[in-house]
Amino acid sequence: MAVMGCIGFMIVYGLKVNLSVAIIAMVNHTAVANMGEHHDDGHGEDDHHDLTLLTNSSGDSPNNTLNACGVEEKKENLNDGPFAWDENVQGLILASYFYGYIITQVPGGWVAEKFSAKHVFGIGALVNAICALLSPVAANTSYAALIVIRIIMGIAGGVTLPGMHVLVAAWAPPQERSKIAATVYAGMTLGTLVCMPFSGLLASKVGWSSIFYVQGGLSLLWYILWLFLVYDSPAQHPRITKSERKFIEESLGTVVKSEKPSVPWKSVWTSMPVWAIIVAHTCNNWGWYMLLVKLPTYMRYILKFDIEANAGLSAVPFLCMWIFTMILANVLDALRLRNMITTTFARKLSTFIASIPPAICLICVTFVGCNTDLAVALLTLGTMFVGGMYSGFLSNHIDIAPPFAGTLMGISNTFATLPGIIVPSFVGYMTHGNQTVEAWRTIFYITLGIFLFEAIFYCIFGSGEQQEWAKKKPSAQDGEQQKLNDVA
Repeated sequence: MAVMGCIGFMIVYGLKVNLSVAIIAMVNHTAVANMGEHHDDGHGEDDHHDLTLLTNSSGDSPNNTLNACGVEEKKENLNDGPFAWDENVQGLILASYFYGYIITQVPGGWVAEKFSAKHVFGIGALVNAICALLSPVAANTSYAALIVIRIIMGIAGGVTLPGMHVLVAAWAPPQERSKIAATVYAGMTLGTLVCMPFSGLLASKVGWSSIFYVQGGLSLLWYILWLFLVYDSPAQHPRITKSERKFIEESLGTVVKSEKPSVPWKSVWTSMPVWAIIVAHTCNNWGWYMLLVKLPTYMRYILKFDIEANAGLSAVPFLCMWIFTMILANVLDALRLRNMITTTFARKLSTFIASIPPAICLICVTFVGCNTDLAVALLTLGTMFVGGMYSGFLSNHIDIAPPFAGTLMGISNTFATLPGIIVPSFVGYMTHGNQTVEAWRTIFYITLGIFLFEAIFYCIFGSGEQQEWAKKKPSAQDGEQQKLNDVA
């Protein structure tokens, strides 16, 4: 379940972020540069001009241009794409996924809890794969059609996180929760890690449309395996051993199957630990999406990497993030198992790591000048530390309210989707005709403030203990059963 869930998130997040790389090859940069403020819904002239990142004001050959640091710059081996989409249109396209994503968070969690989390997650990933296959056709029709496809992908993708939270709550013993949750949700990082260089390679060697066809086709194979290998609970799995099923169910207290309780909405909305998760999830996603969606743009326009190098170097931070995520989760679970730290301390420490160090790294990267190696190192460290979120607030819903983990994830991720809508358009607005270090420094200072607020609020109000309103109320039947157990 954990491995297939990890691969499922690789698919969902890979198909979410591949457009960030593909759009660089899709846009006719020459036409956009000549348009000024005007943007067009159609295709730019198919002139296939090679793109040079900086022109030489002295009139030298474009093959011998120098950048601001006095380093000779080679031309990108990248032809202009067919679409004349300026920064604002590109920001709208990149943000459109989240217009659909925000709609289905809470409904997805509720349906997963009441019916089948397996099918909620699986169908969500399947729809994303089908839409990926349709994306080139939509793009060639108009950018509006591509936006519609991306919204549908967002609607389907929105159910995956709360659906998976229900599966983790049903399968992960408390003492292994950080490890299993980190393994599953690390698929988000791995999806970025694999998808970004793979997308860059496909774009430069085959063409931008191949990004969607290849990745969408491979995703369909995963869905077939998901249907046969994953089940909603240990009790429903036909091939599980009796000892494993007994261990998991006794650890979770689910030996006797009971009816799903109703969500205590008043208690949920008045619970400060719930609001701590909401605030942390929302604020952290601002920085996460800043790195996830806009990192390729920053590395291309500010650090001056061509698309193939851009895609590869953009993926390096996520490799480090995945390694760091798994190490941190295993260390925290080991310390908790030995009662050296509490669950509350583990969640707060992880969330702090996921907020303050990344914020500092983002600010520092705008002051390194021409030292691109140091800039890449800082971006790598910043992204790596964000991985603390998987052992922090992202696992916290299951701690405080196991029966309602999917619903709580839906609630917090609804709020946390807002940065996904705002970030691409915000960065597009701030950098429209102004791709400068100063503009990005302003963006990263704002991100620093948001990260600081996250760390302070969560450290004050966060908790790793199950809340009273989430505990099963004892019934008369339970009392009689307990007496029989005592006699036995």
